[in-house]
Amino acid sequence: MPSADRRLQPRREPRQVRAELTRDRILTAAAHVFTEHGYAAGTTNRIAERARISIGSLYQYFPNKDAILAQLLIRHIDRGTWTSATDLDLAPGTLRATVRALVRDAIDNHSEDPQLLRIMIEEAPLSQELLDTIDRHGRTRTAQIRDLLTRHPDVRVGDVAVAADLILFTVEINTHKLMADPGRVPVPTFESELVDMVTRYLLGDR
Repeated sequence: MPSADRRLQPRREPRQVRAELTRDRILTAAAHVFTEHGYAAGTTNRIAERARISIGSLYQYFPNKDAILAQLLIRHIDRGTWTSATDLDLAPGTLRATVRALVRDAIDNHSEDPQLLRIMIEEAPLSQELLDTIDRHGRTRTAQIRDLLTRHPDVRVGDVAVAADLILFTVEINTHKLMADPGRVPVPTFESELVDMVTRYLLGDR
């Protein structure tokens, strides 16, 4: 709903370095508060105190903690780094290594703060900006994977475009689930099993 989306929009877009630094301080403080106290107890008062600003100053930038959490997730997505398709090893016989690089990218992008990741996954409201960010990054990454699969001589799938979508969704959703609760399965075990599964699918071993 438009009214709900307005409730999640930042109130002030930084136009000066000082304002940008204040906004970053709020987001960094919120990440610490949510991790230490949980989302329910992570109030805007606690965030303002941690950021060493007044509650009034915080509200100049964000209307509520839902908007702050949505921005934290947007920042998390935007800061993700991916190995480009052209930088991966595309030589014949190295498909498993290529898949491992894709899986390793996903793991590395979600390994910084498991508790905050879990809170973002479970609690972050879907603002239009967040949905647009997810869509933009998804399309970019899917195009990279599609390019990779198209050029790799060992890939044996019926539809490369569909395969790229399936691989991205499979790797991302499973990595999110694991890294939000890293003690459930050892990361090396998860990585090896996911690499085996995706590699077999791409080789046509089914």
